[in-house]
Parts: sequence; C-alpha cells; structure tokens
Amino acid sequence: MRKILLLLSLLYCAGAQSAVLWQDFRVSYLTGDHYRLGDNNRDIYTFEHAASTSWGDSFFFLDHIRPDQGDLSNYAEWAPRWSFSKLDLMNVKWGLVSDMTLATTVEMSNQATHLLYGLGFNLDIPLFRYVQINLYRRNNEHRSDNWQTTITWGLPFELAGQEFLYDGFIDWASASTDQHANLNMTSQFKWLLSKPLNIKDKIYLGFEYVLWLNKFGIKDQSSLRTNEYNMNLLLKWHF
Repeated sequence: MRKILLLLSLLYCAGAQSAVLWQDFRVSYLTGDHYRLGDNNRDIYTFEHAASTSWGDSFFFLDHIRPDQGDLSNYAEWAPRWSFSKLDLMNVKWGLVSDMTLATTVEMSNQATHLLYGLGFNLDIPLFRYVQINLYRRNNEHRSDNWQTTITWGLPFELAGQEFLYDGFIDWASASTDQHANLNMTSQFKWLLSKPLNIKDKIYLGFEYVLWLNKFGIKDQSSLRTNEYNMNLLLKWHF
C-alpha cells in the first residue's frame, strides 16, 4: 500500500506542473499462429500512447487479444518515468548516460496487477533514436516478488531510398520461490509504407518476432511447452 501511495503522490506532484513536449498515438494490428499457453492463433489490436513531458516521459499500451478459440482478453501497461534532470534533482551525464529516471510500470490484466519500480537510464548511442535501460523491483500480486531488467531501443535506417525502423524491448525477470527466470525479446522490423504512398500519417508494414523463454515464468518442459518463437504480421498507424 505504501508503494501505491508513493506512486500516487509522485503522479500528483508531476501533474501539478506538467506540460507535454511531444506525444504520439499509435494503433497496430498483429496476427500470428505460434503462441504458447492458450490458442496458438491470435489477432491482437494494440493501442499505444507515448509522450515526453516536462517531468519525464510516459508510455501506455493496451492489447486487445482475440484468439481463434477461447475468450477475448485485454492486457495493459503504463510506464511513467520521472527525469532527474528535468526535475532539477541532479545533472546526470556519465559517458553514454544522458539522463537517469525514477522508473515505474503498472501491469494490468484480469488475472493480476503488478507494480514495478526502480531506476532508468537513457543512453546516447550513435545511429539509435533511443536506448533505455530500466532496473526494476517487481511487486507481484499473486506471486513472490522478483527483479526485472528492461531494455528498449529504436533504430531507424534507410535502404534503397526507403525508411525502416527496427525497435523493441528485452525483458529479463529473475526466478523466485514460485516462478522460473524468463526472457522476453520482442522486436519489430517495419517499412514506412506511407512514404511512397504520399500519406501524411506514418503507416508501417512489417513483422514482429517474439522470443519468450519460460513464458510467464513457467518452465518449458516436454509436458508443457512455454518457450515461444512467434512471427506476426504487423500493420501500425501513427497519428
């Protein structure tokens, strides 16, 4: 409860003097047939919002999951981070590190709600649009608490006069008394389809590849396969 009250206090303080520097809304469609733990075939509609603010940054997404068989479900995450430099707490410039943040994430589903909190680091690496490393303590609702490291990146590049973007994340979560360590690397390789079509909004076409070992912390074994290797067709619209 104290952790939740602390988070709410930070949100209140940030909101009192908040300005949005830039923001981006996105809608994407994914379809694939190599999912583990549940129906192999699923369509996923994802709604995202990313923003840079006067106090830090924020990322939110909601997955609406529609399996071929089984019940529909929703999963959401909200990850606000408070910037040490923007809030004038300290000037963080250490080699590749351009800023440090108080990093938080709330994971929400109909099964459980988890709160993650820790430190984040923004890195300035040539060619990359962004690279972030977040070190979290996980406060899990129905499982023992554990640790998580999250790395996110965005790498734009051009090929034959066309624009592409390779971005994604890596989540590694430690083992605890009732779950195994697991690794989720999800990345998207996207072509800017709207450029040759002369469409103002950014529309990407590509694929998403998911490598998830011991999915949800459940050990992969012959009786229950939880290692997921999943290629999805992707269409994403930024507006």
